[in-house]
Amino acid sequence: MAAVSITASLGFQPTMLTQSTKINHSQVNGVKLVSMGSARRGFASLRTSRFSISCAAKPETVDKVCEIVRKQLALTPESEVTPDTKFTALGADSLDTVEIVMGLEEEFDITVEEENSDNITTVQEAADLIEKLVQKKAAA
Repeated sequence: MAAVSITASLGFQPTMLTQSTKINHSQVNGVKLVSMGSARRGFASLRTSRFSISCAAKPETVDKVCEIVRKQLALTPESEVTPDTKFTALGADSLDTVEIVMGLEEEFDITVEEENSDNITTVQEAADLIEKLVQKKAAA
């Protein structure tokens, strides 16, 4: 099963925090939680500057995608390929990306629809899509 990660950056207005404000950290089922309580009547002002949810693929899936990308683009083993690596940064054009997707389909025995393949620009996006399609196939 894929892990779900949630990233949030919150900004507090410092005038709202007082000595009676408590910030608690806890962990439930491996998920880190942060809660805030205040003895003031009003709520502390929170501003969300960034919030994202991503389905992080299994490390072995990411490693396999990196291996396939290296093979399809004829990269040396020393070439750095990370989950955040964009295919274009490795010199891939649209034909190379199609060949990468075909290699992934063959390796993982899945079918990637054209509208999904257009959205794949990084190793992580490819790995996340593979996880989703493999789970969907297993559920069918």
